[in-house]
Amino acid sequence: MSDIWQGMVAAFWLVAGLDADLIEITLRSLQVTLSAVAIATIIGVPLGAWLAIRRFRYRRLTIALLNALMGLPPVVVGLVVYLLLSRSGPFGVFNLLFTPGAMIIAQVIIATPLIASIAHQAIRELWAEYHDLLISLNTTRRQRMATLVWDARRSLLTAMLAGFGRSIGEVGAIMIVGGNIDNVTRVLTTAIALETSKGNFALALGLGYVLIALAIAVNVLSHVLSRTEREGRW
Repeated sequence: MSDIWQGMVAAFWLVAGLDADLIEITLRSLQVTLSAVAIATIIGVPLGAWLAIRRFRYRRLTIALLNALMGLPPVVVGLVVYLLLSRSGPFGVFNLLFTPGAMIIAQVIIATPLIASIAHQAIRELWAEYHDLLISLNTTRRQRMATLVWDARRSLLTAMLAGFGRSIGEVGAIMIVGGNIDNVTRVLTTAIALETSKGNFALALGLGYVLIALAIAVNVLSHVLSRTEREGRW
């Protein structure tokens, strides 16, 4: 028990003292995850909006597949991305394996279905409300999508935060495609796993504190945005 307490105290001082390794790993994690969430949003929001207003033969099947992909095991994503980016894979020529780029690709695949699904649900409800008005105004499909996306902006911010929360805590896919290379691809989750296996509990707990703080911040922000939306305020 005393060892655990000492480790927690040491971890606290690492965070309070802005330990260089801890700051470096945290910034790299944020860089990778924020980049992935931005790309996933660019892909997922238009996809969700398109599914909300577009009617086609296999629409329900596509939506069901999108929802199913939300539960896609990250380790499987990592394996697929690894095979695609390996030297014998179709994209091996780009030498992306064991780089932050590979980690971003894996996180984009993980986050996009979640963001697209939440965007679809939010925009579908607005489309049911605004359908007659937008049709009567003779708007184009692009104008309809733009109007609905803008009006659903609070829900879409929540979707982005959900994608960030899912991505920042991911370890399996990141470990496979990133390799957990020091000063290159080591992020919060992979560093925690490594430092724990090495018995360096102080740094592992310090990284854990940062990860928990980020998770709490995302959840609090999501809650605030949800309350704001319910109350009809921006």
